[in-house]
Amino acid sequence: MRLIFALVLTSLASAQPSEKLQSMLQRIFDSAEFASGGRGGRGGGARWIEDGQAYARVEQGQIARYDTATGARSVLVSAEHSISGYAWSADGAKLLTLTNPHRVLIRKTAGEYRVLDRKSNTWRKLGGDHGSDLLFAKLSPDGSRAAYVRDTNLYVEDLATGAIRQLTSDGTDMILNGVSDWVYDEEFRLNDAFRWSPDSRSIAYWQFDQHDVPVYALVNYTDALYPTIFKYPYPKAGQTNSAIRVGVVSAAGSRDGPMKNAGPTRWVKAPGDPRNIYIPRMDWTPRGEVILETLNRLQNTNDVLLANPETGEVRRMFRDQDAAWVEVNDRLRWVDGGNRLLWTSEKDGWRHAYTVGRDGDMRLVTAAPGDVISIASVDDAGGWLYYIASPDEPTRRYLYRTRLDGSGKPERLTPSNSPGTHSYDVAPNARWAFHTYARFNQPPATDLVRLPAHETVRVVQDNQELKQKVAEVLSDRTEFVKVDAGDGVIIDGWVIKPRNFDPSKKYPVVVYVYGEPAGANAVDNFSGNRNLFHAALADEGYLVATFDNSGTPSPKGRAWRKVIYGSVGVLASKQQAAALRSLAAGRPWVDLSRVAVWGWSGGGSMTQNLMFRSPDLYKVGVAVAAVPDQTLYDSIYQERYMGLPADNAKGYRDGSPISFAEGLKGKLLIIHGTGDDNVHFQGDQKLINRLVELGKPFDFMEYPNRTHGITEGRGTQLHVYTLISRYLEEHLPAGGR
Repeated sequence: MRLIFALVLTSLASAQPSEKLQSMLQRIFDSAEFASGGRGGRGGGARWIEDGQAYARVEQGQIARYDTATGARSVLVSAEHSISGYAWSADGAKLLTLTNPHRVLIRKTAGEYRVLDRKSNTWRKLGGDHGSDLLFAKLSPDGSRAAYVRDTNLYVEDLATGAIRQLTSDGTDMILNGVSDWVYDEEFRLNDAFRWSPDSRSIAYWQFDQHDVPVYALVNYTDALYPTIFKYPYPKAGQTNSAIRVGVVSAAGSRDGPMKNAGPTRWVKAPGDPRNIYIPRMDWTPRGEVILETLNRLQNTNDVLLANPETGEVRRMFRDQDAAWVEVNDRLRWVDGGNRLLWTSEKDGWRHAYTVGRDGDMRLVTAAPGDVISIASVDDAGGWLYYIASPDEPTRRYLYRTRLDGSGKPERLTPSNSPGTHSYDVAPNARWAFHTYARFNQPPATDLVRLPAHETVRVVQDNQELKQKVAEVLSDRTEFVKVDAGDGVIIDGWVIKPRNFDPSKKYPVVVYVYGEPAGANAVDNFSGNRNLFHAALADEGYLVATFDNSGTPSPKGRAWRKVIYGSVGVLASKQQAAALRSLAAGRPWVDLSRVAVWGWSGGGSMTQNLMFRSPDLYKVGVAVAAVPDQTLYDSIYQERYMGLPADNAKGYRDGSPISFAEGLKGKLLIIHGTGDDNVHFQGDQKLINRLVELGKPFDFMEYPNRTHGITEGRGTQLHVYTLISRYLEEHLPAGGR
């Protein structure tokens, strides 16, 4: 066994990418040449202020104000400290800033918060002598106080006097007040878990009781003489979740704090077992009630509750249900003067927008066939809903608007001559928007547009230098394709061709795969270094392709997305193989005798599934940070799409790559970070055991203490992508034949 392992390491160490490819990898992953090549967003971090009459940007230690209409610049704030984040009070009289951010707990960002009183031009650091590790500081709506979390307890600080009042006192490593647990941080992106009331008198907050949640251990072998162990609660599929509840506490302080006459937390009486429900979203209504979205454990029923903050009594406003799963509405927006709630639901087969009355009356807003991909803005005064959709081109994203009362027809605002991905940050007054535009081979650029005409007022960030660099690498050689996946299903994909492509030759194919319900690859959008990496591979003489099977979150309707319920990985594996064969059937330059597949996370799992289930098609595979056994992943994600393991043992078995490991014939490289707190290294350890038991040869690389993205440490990203490249070049000879 020792000799075999040594041979594996020697094989991995000896093969090297070509000099041309290695040079390109260094440019992509070990220099700042393409550093701003991400998906992009608002140019320069601009934020709307003054209801959209102006916007602010952080510029060299200053916060500058720009008049939206004229572009006139003035300095709002000059700070002696570095500003990592900021927020204004409602009246603009106070500014809250974050500096020295750093990680604490699990994936939480703490730091130092300061408040500027613009009237007196004085700064106050929050937290007193303990102000270096505060989390999620927020100004009260009236601007008189700030609330924050310290050591899993909630505090409020008076901005005039500096008096600090502790609102909760039971916070520990197991009891979290105002800060989320693993499940909510990873799947609901909750992080900050408290909300100020509109009158600034109370705070509603989540509490997570992590007692009885099974504990996972990460072992660190490198940072000390003896290994150290980090343990944290992590519920796998079917295991015990945190107990969740929402409470309301007076901002004056708790009964156990300095304000002895203040009342204790009043707990909202949400129905159900607190360990078998989720409360993914909570906020205050314009009328001063607490509104909650509450999911059952299977996540197929979402009850929207209204709670009396004085008594904790609740009533159900309405229920959203699905035979598979329901999606959470990320933001609870009220329209019609606070009388109706904006809501998206798939109950009629499309993700449509509705308004819901306080009595549960649902009125359809977007009646046309097609999915609302996301809500961009609500113009309540003008009676318009702005949203992102692409009913005819699932690989693209455009801005539409329609009347909030459901009358009339939807109106596309994005110009028809601009195919690609368009995103918008619409001003509160809905008269302006920061518009970011990108394509597969074009990094994002941002301009300020006037709505609804979509007239460009000024360019905010043109990214021209980066565009030129990317054009040299990607050029215009990506073909978006539609291919037959069997049973009459047509799926989207793309193919990147070599720069010197010769259609009279046959080329090997490297398939980049994901295939899970959490993301789509076949989108006409710029993906930064990933796009550049694939272009560099193509220039070695590969076709690089991707396909989005059924079950990926494309805007193709509910049935498309939810056909995979209870069997994640099964239909997807079948469709991926069929799509590749369909691509080759119509394109003689595809060489099906030379096929590799690679992917990360769910794409790593799909890579393993394809290598094991279709070994005569896929000859080489690289699986990074995969989930070989679905019972090992977290409860909320896996159960949403698969149900409970006890109720769907066959589905979990049939969807897990480890169940089909005996099918492996080709060359498989397994890569994982040992510090991955999301997709645990445990899964690949179990798969390795199974492959050893079966006598199957494979290659393996671990990255000590790296997390799911395998980015920590100097040179790590370059090393990972160099390893992937050299493995492909060694086992899948490049070039047309």
